[in-house]
Amino acid sequence: MTETNADIGYNGSFGIEGETSGVYVDLAEVKAITPPGFSREKQDATHLKSPDSYKEYVMALFDTDDASITLNFTPQNLPALWAAFHAPQGGKYQITFPDGQQMRFTGAFTGMSLPEMTPEGVMESSGTITRTTGKPTLHPAPVSGG
Repeated sequence: MTETNADIGYNGSFGIEGETSGVYVDLAEVKAITPPGFSREKQDATHLKSPDSYKEYVMALFDTDDASITLNFTPQNLPALWAAFHAPQGGKYQITFPDGQQMRFTGAFTGMSLPEMTPEGVMESSGTITRTTGKPTLHPAPVSGG
């Protein structure tokens, strides 16, 4: 039987950098996180003597897709989400994967939904974050002392 190293998203988190540089405050009750995807443009550089009649490409600039989060709406999250959405220059964000690795990026909230309030059902919010500058960085899981 083949063994797998696959994992589920349980224990992941989404943090917003607070007033102290490099310190991220995790949002409460996050239900889903979609990290930014990556893409790279290509430019056609084919010419009349391209080898073996195959097109040639020059790799161009990198880009990322938007990140998104879905969370149970809790009163404690509202001030952080509100401030992040209204920050004129955006902010810094951290996605922590279940194994502790962290992806950090600079971005801005480009969408935020507040919950529908009904007599039944859990209130839910979501947000969309667009990377604004620089590339996302990957950091190893912090080493815990003990």
